[in-house]
Parts: sequence; C-alpha cells; structure tokens
Amino acid sequence: QVQLVESGGGLVQPGGSLRLSCVPSARIVSDNDMAWYRQGPGKQREFVAFITRGEKTGYADGVKGRFTISRENAKNTVNLQMNSLKAEDTAIYYCNTFPATRAYWGQGTQVTVSS
Repeated sequence: QVQLVESGGGLVQPGGSLRLSCVPSARIVSDNDMAWYRQGPGKQREFVAFITRGEKTGYADGVKGRFTISRENAKNTVNLQMNSLKAEDTAIYYCNTFPATRAYWGQGTQVTVSS
C-alpha cells in the first residue's frame, strides 16, 4: 500500500518556475526508476520525465531544456524543477515508478500556469 504524495504545485505566471516534490509513504525511490507524469484538462495522462537508479534522465520533447528531474535517495524523494513555464504545462502532476505502477497513482499536485 504505497502512497505517493506530491507537493509543490500552485498558480504561477507564464515564464515562472515551480519545484515539485514526491515523497512515497514507503521507501521505494532508491530501488526503482522513477518518473513524473501529468494530465492536462481534457487530455490523457502523459510522460514528463524519468530518472533511473543510476541517475540517467530522459524527458518528453515538450519539456526538454525547461524541466529537470532529480532524486534524493536518502530522503526518499523525487523532485521536478520546472522553469520557463507555459500555459500548456497546466496539468495535474503525478510521480510514479518508471514504468508506472498502476496501484501507486496518487492525488497529484495541480500546476496552473496563467496570467
């Protein structure tokens, strides 16, 4: 019964930045490749970024150069630094393993980019 708890979302203006954090209820970060996903209004959930146990990273084309995923194994935490935010980044952001584990999906954290 792993609970993924995302935080750090909020309202930000275009061009602004946010830093999201994910702290699972169980210690799973060090043992898994992890990722961030998002679901915008009227859209399906999509992949955003992954980070492997060896700290290799990969990003969706639309966020490359703007988002940075990182992990802090000792804190059982995965982060997503989001810079140069655009309106199309508006979504609920979720963390999970990579590939995702269906039972782990949590509530996510809302990111709204708007003037």
